[in-house]
Amino acid sequence: MALLFAAASVAHAAAPAVEPEIRTDDVERFYALYNATDGHPSVAQLDEYLAQGSPSLKEFAQMRRVTGERIAAQIAADPAMYRDARRCLALLPKVKRRVAASLRKLGELYPQATFPPVAIVVGRGKPVGITNPSGVTIGLEALCAAEFMNPDPEDRFVRVIAHEYAHIQQPAAALELPPGDPRGNVRLMSLTEGAAEFVAELIAGGVANPGLAVRVRGQEKAIGEAFLREQDNTDYSQWMYNYRKDSDGPYDQGYWVGYRVARAYYRRADDKRAALAEILLMPDPKAFLAQSGWQPGD
Repeated sequence: MALLFAAASVAHAAAPAVEPEIRTDDVERFYALYNATDGHPSVAQLDEYLAQGSPSLKEFAQMRRVTGERIAAQIAADPAMYRDARRCLALLPKVKRRVAASLRKLGELYPQATFPPVAIVVGRGKPVGITNPSGVTIGLEALCAAEFMNPDPEDRFVRVIAHEYAHIQQPAAALELPPGDPRGNVRLMSLTEGAAEFVAELIAGGVANPGLAVRVRGQEKAIGEAFLREQDNTDYSQWMYNYRKDSDGPYDQGYWVGYRVARAYYRRADDKRAALAEILLMPDPKAFLAQSGWQPGD
């Protein structure tokens, strides 16, 4: 791993031009059907939408149990979600241009980066998306409804995609750790997600979820101290993936702490290119945390 870091520090040759594939054909087909049926596509029509979809849509459907029946049920349960998502559909040309520019910047800063496709699709209201080595797939209707993350929908799409694309470059994000595995602790999960937030800021101009900083305001030191106490815990349910619509309190605090750690590490580094490689590869999260210089309340 040290050899990779050394290579990154001297790889100052210009990175090859990056033109990642950003697909919106699935979402365009969905809304053509949606408009033609006055917002009430049948289960059979939705099954056909899935069957004729891109490889990204088919993988998304398989991994997240998206079926025509489940989409139809969600449209019936929350018709405003699909109706309102059309405003985000109108933003996609700008989103595509900005995402392409962000990923080109990633290629310049991190020449080892890989660039599988980005696909924007329509699903059953959740999840916001999936990320794996084959690419990033975003659910238009789910992300369009996630106003709590960022009230600007164009920024939200660009920066969430940048965040998820950072995960593609992270070995830790590809780990499938069984329950109770000591590696799957608060520290690893927080630094993995926080690093992706930092990369989004670096290449796309801002973090995916700026709302986190608002929620923790005035509690920064206490949250940081709690993180240090609990960093080895394998139960990270109080730190990650715990947003609740009915609460105004902090959530996903691990993202916020991890972002601050990654940002501190990058700021201390003389060789920024090597530092970015270390932030993404992070073979030893405990050592990375110590070397970052971050302290609670920073």
